[in-house]
Amino acid sequence: MMAVRKCGVLIDGKWTGSASNETFETTNPATGEVLARCAAGNEQDVLQAVHAAEKSFAEWKRFPAPKRGEILLKAASILRQRKKSLGEIVTKEMGKVIAEGEGEVQEAIDFLEYIAGEGRRMLGETTTSELPNKRCMTVRQPVGIVGCITPWNFPLAVPSWKLGAALIAGNTVVFKPSSLTPLCAVALVEIFQEAGLPPGVLNLVTGSAHTVGRAIVEEEGIRAISFTGGVEAGREIYSSSAQRLKRVALELGSKNPLIVMEDADIDLAVEGILFGAFGTSGQRCTATSRVLVQDKVYAEVMDQLVRRTRGLRVGDPLDPSVDMGPVCGREQELKVLNYIDIGIKEGARLVCGGRKLKEGDYGKGFFIEPTVFEARHGLRITKEEIFGPVLSVIKVGNYEEAIAVANDVDFGLSSSIYTRDINRAYRAIDDLETGITYINAPTIGAEVHLPFGGVKNTGNGAREAGSAAIAEFTEIKTVFIDYSGKLQKAQIER
Repeated sequence: MMAVRKCGVLIDGKWTGSASNETFETTNPATGEVLARCAAGNEQDVLQAVHAAEKSFAEWKRFPAPKRGEILLKAASILRQRKKSLGEIVTKEMGKVIAEGEGEVQEAIDFLEYIAGEGRRMLGETTTSELPNKRCMTVRQPVGIVGCITPWNFPLAVPSWKLGAALIAGNTVVFKPSSLTPLCAVALVEIFQEAGLPPGVLNLVTGSAHTVGRAIVEEEGIRAISFTGGVEAGREIYSSSAQRLKRVALELGSKNPLIVMEDADIDLAVEGILFGAFGTSGQRCTATSRVLVQDKVYAEVMDQLVRRTRGLRVGDPLDPSVDMGPVCGREQELKVLNYIDIGIKEGARLVCGGRKLKEGDYGKGFFIEPTVFEARHGLRITKEEIFGPVLSVIKVGNYEEAIAVANDVDFGLSSSIYTRDINRAYRAIDDLETGITYINAPTIGAEVHLPFGGVKNTGNGAREAGSAAIAEFTEIKTVFIDYSGKLQKAQIER
């Protein structure tokens, strides 16, 4: 049994209790075991964190970007040394299987190593002037204080994306993690401290979205917000920030389609469906939630898919032989079970799973069977984000119908098509209305050196990861250098 840890807030390099002296508990979703009692921050804590970030900003922004990168590289090295233990924390706190827990640590390592190198690029541009003896260029400068609000499903990777990009660009940060996974956030921030990050550059305030999250959004000293989470919360943040003219980057909901054409490698496609739909118990923004199968291979795909799904082992995510762990908490469990009921009531055919597992040790946690529906397009389970191990399979007649069904949702994060036809694959790249498209691979598996984000209600056009992440956390300054020695009047002296 893991000892119950007490965790405070980090402000100006010091760990303290919250201003309210109140705490909340985080628990293991597989066992119900209490893992930690964490400080429940409030508006006063956020204000103090902003003051600390303001005080440290002037020095940090003048820190050479490559030197900032050295700190990120040191953090990546520490993560690598502690990969196994950190992977266990991810698994115990969030519920994903241990291979995925360690994989998430690796993703954090990969991104910090990548973004550290961007400190030597931070590219602007140079261009000619319309006047003689004059040069024009652009440079990137930090936004200022950034508020980072992160989700529970990737409690190390997503914070690493946001914090790494914000810090390398020269910003200071107020960081609020999900209240379901604060231990992961504490561990990550401690590593940044150990790596040499100066006091006040990164401040952590744990607590509720209603209190801490709202205070971060409303605090005038915070100039930019980076948020990953639900659509409704994203809309509220966007609206509130607009009143204050803040920069906002949103990564929100999804309803990702995977298309299987008649010429597909069926074995490969089914492998991809299983991993895409039930990896992380379906709790990925890129999870495969809809499979659109051409009618000529529908029966074969369904036969393999149902047989393989029934063979998945659900249980203790620390057991390496387990394929799928619990969902992350009671609220998530109730949401998923409710959508299963909705699917049945709307007439979808439940062909596999659909139950909460209660027997024996299952009763201590939030375990749901991997679930497969035969469905028709237009049902709620085929249009709304469920964020759990629930897959809808829809029969389509041809490529055109598959594309039409795939695009007929409010979201557009990730998509996939399985086909051996190179022409059709390239058509799909053009036709699918998503920010990410995979060919002969599932809808999950983003790589840190490429932009991540979507279209439609998936967000507001921002992109994380890759070099695009720098744009999220920098302002562009245009610079004119006139060495003519006289007053030159652009657009006038012609």
